[in-house]
Amino acid sequence: MPIKIPNNLPAFSTLVNENIFVMADEKASRQDIRPLKVAIVNLMPTKIVTETQLLRLLSNTPLQVDITLVKTETHNPKNTSQEHLVNFYTTFNQIKEQYFDALIITGAPVELLDFNSVHYWKELCDIMEWSKTHAFSTVHICWAAFAGLYYHYGIQKQVLDKKMFGIFPHKINAINHPLLKGFDDIFMVPHSRYTGVKMEDIETNPNLALLAYSDIAGAYIVADRTNRQIFITGHAEYDRNTLKDEYMRDVEKGIPIEVPYNYFPDDNPKLTPHFTWRGHASLMYSNWLNFCVYQETPFDLTKLEPLEY
Repeated sequence: MPIKIPNNLPAFSTLVNENIFVMADEKASRQDIRPLKVAIVNLMPTKIVTETQLLRLLSNTPLQVDITLVKTETHNPKNTSQEHLVNFYTTFNQIKEQYFDALIITGAPVELLDFNSVHYWKELCDIMEWSKTHAFSTVHICWAAFAGLYYHYGIQKQVLDKKMFGIFPHKINAINHPLLKGFDDIFMVPHSRYTGVKMEDIETNPNLALLAYSDIAGAYIVADRTNRQIFITGHAEYDRNTLKDEYMRDVEKGIPIEVPYNYFPDDNPKLTPHFTWRGHASLMYSNWLNFCVYQETPFDLTKLEPLEY
């Protein structure tokens, strides 16, 4: 998929070096097609890393995608330069009159806080409410998945006994769902979180479907009955070394942390981790854009039907 992004965005050169088809604005404007409009609300502190990870996964179909990066106004990130934010990001207030085929809301390192204690919670609630009328399909990742399940369906997050940290095997719970088309019976996914949701809270809600889960990590993919709201509790977008970097950071800070489950060969942090989830991560995002967005979204986005439940 040609990803339409500014050619001076740091992810541009990274993805070009990986032979991923990215397209500068000037070239994209000469193609006589309507690209999918995808907004990414990036709540992660390391925004450049997260941008690159997600853009890599959105690049695997023949569709052209026009990316809009969005930041919160009520939180000023300290780990990303102001120059980068000014050059490449917009705010919700600047796009709230626009319509999008798809929206991604990332995780954030605030999961142990009560939702109402997160200082940009009201702004995020405004975004999630807006998504029901201005985005055809929305993917919520990790903390955003718990935030979305709480905001839209009143499902409470649960604090875990210890951090869910590692690469876990998962099973399909909805064989014919388009998001899982082509998946193996068992597939691997990274998790890095201190909270979760009870699977029975999902299964007893008539508006939701549990698509995939792990016997260890619990609910993984949850979707509403229209596929316009998708909640993903893990981090399929992670790179090979993301968990390694998190582990080493916590060790250096003296934070008690176990070696990530099923990640390092022989549980030895000195060895290179195996990259065992890349194929299914790419397939999931390709399925989402193809089957849940492109095949269903209206050509004229102003005619998008509001999401009701």
